[in-house]
Amino acid sequence: MNDLLSPDTPYPIVGEPVVRPPARDLELLRPLGSATVGATLHKMGVRRTFIEGPLPQCPGSHVTGPAITLQLMPRREDFVPAIPEQHHVKKSALWQVLDTIEPGDILVIQAGGDRQTGILGDILSGYFHDKGGAAIVVDGCLRDWPDIQKLSLPVWSNGFTPNHAWQGDQMPWAYHVPIACGGVLVLPGDIIVADDDGAVLVPAKLASEVATIAADQEGWEEFGREQLAAGKLLERYYPLADDARDEYEAWKRQRRNRDE
Repeated sequence: MNDLLSPDTPYPIVGEPVVRPPARDLELLRPLGSATVGATLHKMGVRRTFIEGPLPQCPGSHVTGPAITLQLMPRREDFVPAIPEQHHVKKSALWQVLDTIEPGDILVIQAGGDRQTGILGDILSGYFHDKGGAAIVVDGCLRDWPDIQKLSLPVWSNGFTPNHAWQGDQMPWAYHVPIACGGVLVLPGDIIVADDDGAVLVPAKLASEVATIAADQEGWEEFGREQLAAGKLLERYYPLADDARDEYEAWKRQRRNRDE
């Protein structure tokens, strides 16, 4: 990584190439909702995983993919002059990170809740989408929302602004580095699960374990819904009581046999 911190420092700051998680881990997590995944991580002792602030702007979207990180920092004109932007914009972390995108990647952006900076508009979002980018999660704002909507690109953001990226007080500072997005530490290559409940981070090294535990929870929750709809006792079936697990296992076997 480039040496910090002096106005003469090379800019932007660039981390190591991203190591993306195994495809199998992504596939195991893909059917699971953010609520179940977040609850599972909480049980495992990883308690700060919900990215607070960004709201689902495309209702019905559900994505799972590796996090590609972009960090914005408060602007300092001795690093990046306010004008003329044409001399430095194409060398910025914002431009450079987009050229590293691979199909299925989720761009996760640290903007510190800033609402004056429109970090991406429709052209850069379209470029990201055309490269196979799966979604954008940002604790800040985008611009050109009517045109971004036409891309069918899932977005989780704090909102929208008419300002472009160089009108606000934030500047693209670094990419492929650890960031804080919505109060959550996101490492490059971590996994994001996002849906209508919001966006949750899964540490890459825990993905397989999380998927196994969370899939079991979604299974017994579905079983519990059926039992409650049939008039059974809430205290026995939600959460699933230990002495009801044999019933649940029999229910699973019955479903497997039915589907074969």
